[in-house]
Amino acid sequence: QVEDTQRVGDFIVCRCSDTGAGELVAGTVVASVDCDRRSSTTANHTATHLLHRVLRDQFGEHVQQAGSLVAPEYLRFDFTHFKRIETAELLAVEAEVNRAVRIDYEVECYDSAFDEAKAAGATALFGEKYGDVVRVVAVGNVDGRYSLELCGGCHVKRTGHIGPFLITSEGSIASGVRRIEAVTGETALRLVQEQRQVVQELSQSTGAPPAELAARTSELQDEVR
Repeated sequence: QVEDTQRVGDFIVCRCSDTGAGELVAGTVVASVDCDRRSSTTANHTATHLLHRVLRDQFGEHVQQAGSLVAPEYLRFDFTHFKRIETAELLAVEAEVNRAVRIDYEVECYDSAFDEAKAAGATALFGEKYGDVVRVVAVGNVDGRYSLELCGGCHVKRTGHIGPFLITSEGSIASGVRRIEAVTGETALRLVQEQRQVVQELSQSTGAPPAELAARTSELQDEVR
């Protein structure tokens, strides 16, 4: 079981744990991928690229990636920004990412000379070291690029494979650095279903339709006080 992968000098080294399947010996080793885990991770990774593009479009070119986690369960994206993002702004970001998902852009990964990729407008991470040849991830066709970034990770073939995109939190983690967490696909669907169930239960217990729950809750708090 591969637990971690790191670069050591010129080598890619996998740190593994014993699965009890037998002794590891020198020779040919066959590697197999956990398809469900990989599929969810790639969806979150491509969604991160879409989110990065939308944030720059909405708030300006000062927005730069300051950290990122792409996991099967969720994505976390840290970025430079000087103020809190209001609820309406966050909903607009979420809506635009979902629009890009529904358009079902093609996602292409290819190698390019670093200078050529930069000249084409590819986004590179500040402080990252790149070689003469880089891997480029392009969302959208050459006549209408939606996103163009230097990236070595796994991605979906088309943005429609991401499924629904939901932002679960946004906040400050340092001066001038914000963090957004989000979910996609089946995880997003489960979240919507769980929240809908809570809304239905609250609606039944308070006797108020979902659209009036906030007002009814405020009334009940006033009565309690």
